[in-house]
Amino acid sequence: MKIGFKYIVGVMIFITLLFFNKHQTYSWGFFGHKKINRMAVFTLPPEMIKFYKKNIEYITEHAVDPDKRRYSTEGEAPRHYIDIDHYVHNGEDPFEVMPKKWYDAVEKFTEDTLQAYGIVPWHVNVMVMRLTKAFEAKDYDQILRVSADLGHYIGDSHVPLHTTENYNGQLTGQRGIHGFWESRIPELKAKDYDYFVGRAKYVENILEDEWETVKQSFGAKDSVLDLERQLNDEFPKDQKYTFENRGTVLMKTYSEEYSDTYNEMLNGMIERRLTKSIITVGSYWYTAWVNAGQPNLNELLEKQPSEQITKEDNELEKLYKSNKIKGRDHQN
Repeated sequence: MKIGFKYIVGVMIFITLLFFNKHQTYSWGFFGHKKINRMAVFTLPPEMIKFYKKNIEYITEHAVDPDKRRYSTEGEAPRHYIDIDHYVHNGEDPFEVMPKKWYDAVEKFTEDTLQAYGIVPWHVNVMVMRLTKAFEAKDYDQILRVSADLGHYIGDSHVPLHTTENYNGQLTGQRGIHGFWESRIPELKAKDYDYFVGRAKYVENILEDEWETVKQSFGAKDSVLDLERQLNDEFPKDQKYTFENRGTVLMKTYSEEYSDTYNEMLNGMIERRLTKSIITVGSYWYTAWVNAGQPNLNELLEKQPSEQITKEDNELEKLYKSNKIKGRDHQN
């Protein structure tokens, strides 16, 4: 009996350690990012949609490449977030303290500091410019790759916990809330979301628009944390978690009952942020295309991804599977 008991305890400890394993460290989860990119294709005008629909599987599957690069590329992690509350004290408005333009922010806080606490709004702006150049050159590979990557970073900027130093509830005793909010609940509820988000629109100032997205995300941060803390205090402790099979791994995760209750308390917030991501992705793709002079994408319909991009994609996959994450892990 002693040996059996020790074995059971060992198994339970192992399972608990898997709770925050590699598969739960991603913003919006792999599922959420793929859904955002895929549905964004259907917001595009006729001049663009044939090209994007033809390549919808690539843009969907590679929506998660930026997260995979966090296992291979130094400096990738800060592109996914901005801890805007790091820069303020005593009730200051961080969006008044932080300059919107990159060089103004560097002058005020230094580039090292900005990199340390995240650069997502500026990086989204850079990615739109890269996509514009790819359209101008009619560079098939670059249009695909940058479109997929851009969708990922836009999705990240719509997540409240990507705007705060308390990104995983680690400062308030709520460790694990990051994956709970942006992965667990979307996986359970996405089938009920309304994906009719309208048509992509031209955005006059990408950087201003992206800062507004970050501001909205930050504005929801307190509700994300406070409501989960309230629920944790009220919910039966023995019903908060459950164990589920994820492929060949048995994992501890938040129960459906706990997830449903939290989702109801948030009153549709997660759906709103995810669907807002979709229309924003489509609009930024469209804006880059317009800024490039509206090139005829039908001329690219007969092309396929090059051997080079396929080789690079395969190399990224190998590095992702074999390396440790570089930069901060949302579950740390």
